[in-house]
Amino acid sequence: MIAKNRMVGLAPVLLGVLVALSSCGGSDSSSDPLRILVTNDDGVDAEGIDRVVQALVADSNNIVIVSAPAGETSGSADATVDDDPPPPCADGTGEGTEASTASGYDSDVWAVDGCPADAVLFALENLYPEEPPHVVLSGINAGQNVGFISETIISQISGTVGAAKTAACSGVPALASSQGSAPAGGEIDYETGLQEVLRWLEDNRSALLAGDVPLDTITSINIPSCAPGTSIRGRVEVPLGTETPDFLEGQALPIAEQDCESTLEDPQDDLEAFFSGFVAITPVPSNSSGTCDGLN
Repeated sequence: MIAKNRMVGLAPVLLGVLVALSSCGGSDSSSDPLRILVTNDDGVDAEGIDRVVQALVADSNNIVIVSAPAGETSGSADATVDDDPPPPCADGTGEGTEASTASGYDSDVWAVDGCPADAVLFALENLYPEEPPHVVLSGINAGQNVGFISETIISQISGTVGAAKTAACSGVPALASSQGSAPAGGEIDYETGLQEVLRWLEDNRSALLAGDVPLDTITSINIPSCAPGTSIRGRVEVPLGTETPDFLEGQALPIAEQDCESTLEDPQDDLEAFFSGFVAITPVPSNSSGTCDGLN
């Protein structure tokens, strides 16, 4: 009876040991550090990318490298210095030099003499000798990337989106984030944009660590900069918009009002969502405009 009681008493202890050994042997990938490459098209010293980098490096679960254009390269799409004919930002070398962000952060920060796509390619080829990043974060861009200009969908000419597509075509999942232009009497709301970037990253961390994120699309997030006293109405997953909504007729899309007091419900695309005060989360084909084809 004594021996039997001892075995019963030891059972919970043995079970605890087995559980502990099991947890040691099979590591939880969600707690592994996430390798993050950060880029943009506004330049390495822009405020949007600095906000993202400051937040990421404050988390010890992130390993952050920054590789961004040395200067402003908006509208460069997925162009590189090797393109013929070369785009305006492609008169550089495509090479990087050590740099710092606007706040002075200078650990693993590189300024690339070229386009946003060049910044991504430079990093993947030179800054990740053993393992590629788990994800590329492009942005936060100063200004939205929704709608179209002269019948061209903005996601096809945005350097922010182009950098993300270049990453996906190179085998790395990517997010492009863009913050709405400053409203009348207000400022570009980078803080709200940052929270949306961090939300997306946390929601997808496990899948990114497991390599379980599709590469045929990238995610483009456009966050309104609401007028003072108002706030975003929510977040919706919507497709790219290709027609101007009736309520935006006569307005220039790059500077149209972001109405965070709109009563429009159930937006059908990124245009309706963004200009009605919603965070628009939109899949963009990685090979739209032939991004992947151009890398092969």
